[in-house]
Amino acid sequence: MSRRLNVLYRKKPCYDIIFAQSFEELWEELALLGCGDRKLCIVTDSRVNEIYGEEVLGLLAGKCARAVKYVFPCGEANKTLDTVKEIYRFLIGEGFDRKDMLLALGGGVTGDITGYAAATYLRGIDYVQIPTTLLAQADSSIGGKTGVDFDGFKNMVGAFKMPRLVYMNLAVLRTLEERQYFAGFAEVMKHGLIRDAIFYEWLIENMYEICERDLDVLEEMMVRSCTVKKLVVEKDPEEQGERAILNFGHTIGHAIEKAKNFQLYHGECVALGAVAAAYLSWKRELLSMEEYYEVRDMFVPFYLPISVEGIDPGEILRLTKSDKKMESGRIKFVLLKKIGRAVIDTDVTDEEILAAVNEIYFSEEDTHA
Repeated sequence: MSRRLNVLYRKKPCYDIIFAQSFEELWEELALLGCGDRKLCIVTDSRVNEIYGEEVLGLLAGKCARAVKYVFPCGEANKTLDTVKEIYRFLIGEGFDRKDMLLALGGGVTGDITGYAAATYLRGIDYVQIPTTLLAQADSSIGGKTGVDFDGFKNMVGAFKMPRLVYMNLAVLRTLEERQYFAGFAEVMKHGLIRDAIFYEWLIENMYEICERDLDVLEEMMVRSCTVKKLVVEKDPEEQGERAILNFGHTIGHAIEKAKNFQLYHGECVALGAVAAAYLSWKRELLSMEEYYEVRDMFVPFYLPISVEGIDPGEILRLTKSDKKMESGRIKFVLLKKIGRAVIDTDVTDEEILAAVNEIYFSEEDTHA
C-alpha cells in the first residue's frame, strides 16, 4: 500500500508525492488527474529508457488518448537548451496541446529538463515527476524548480513550475549502481542536518539497512526526508527567503562540480560542500569542534567523499562568485547553527571560503607530509 504526502502551494493543496514499491499504481494516480483523454509524452534518457521505458509506456497504452516517448542521450552534458528545443520539436510533431502532459521518467537531469520544457511549451503544460534516482527522489523532483545548464553553469536558465504529481517507485533504487545511489544520499543527509536532528540520528541508527537498501527502511527514510523539503518549500515556494537553506553544501559544491568538469556526481559535490560549510560553522563558533568532526565523518560510512584532489582553491572561490545564488554581489551561504538548524549568512568572506576549501582539499603535499 503506497503512502503519500500532499504539498501545498500558497497554502492550497498543489500535488501529492506518492511513495510506492512498484509502478503498479501509476496509472491509477494519473487517472485521478484526468489523463484518460490526454496525450502523454514520457521524457527519459537513453539509460533509463533501457530499464524502465517500455514498462512505463506499456502501463499507459490504451488507457489515455495516446502515449509516446521521447528519449535523449543520458548525461549532464545534455542538460541544455538544445535538448529542450528537440523536445519542443517532438511535441509539435506529435500535436501536443495545452491539455496534454509530460512525464519525466529519470533522474534529476530528466526532471529538470522536462519541467522546464513543460513550463515553456505553449506557455505551460502539465507534467509529472517519476524520479528514478535517490538524488531526484530526495531533492530535485520536489518543489517545482526546473532548469538547464548554460555554458557550463548549473541551472542558470530555468523557471518555477510545480508538477501535478510526484510518483516515487522506491524499488528502482535497487537498480542504481552503488556510487550513484550513495551520491543521492547526500541530499537525504542534508535534510536532517538543516532541519531535523532526530531524523539525522535515525539515519545513523539505520545505517546498515540504508546501505543494504532495505525497501521498508528506504520508504520511511524518503517519507521523512521529503517531509523536510515539503515544509521548507511550502513556506517559501519561489525561494525568496527561507527556502535557500536547502542550498546547504551547494555553493562550494557547485563550484567543485564545475571545476572537476562534472567528473564527480552532484551528490558527491554536495557532501564536500557540506563538510566545508560545517567547517565554517565551527570556525564561527556555531558548531563545536566535536560536532564538526561528527558531521564530516558521518559521510564516510555512506561512501561519500570528505576531501577532493585536483582542484585550485582560488578557482573554487572565483566560481562561487558566479553562482546564481549571489544576491547584490554577496554570496548567500548556508551554515549550521546546530545540527538540525541551518541559517543563511551573507557575510562570509573570501578568506573564510578559501579556508573552508583548503580544509577539504587533498593535495600532493598532503600525501608526502
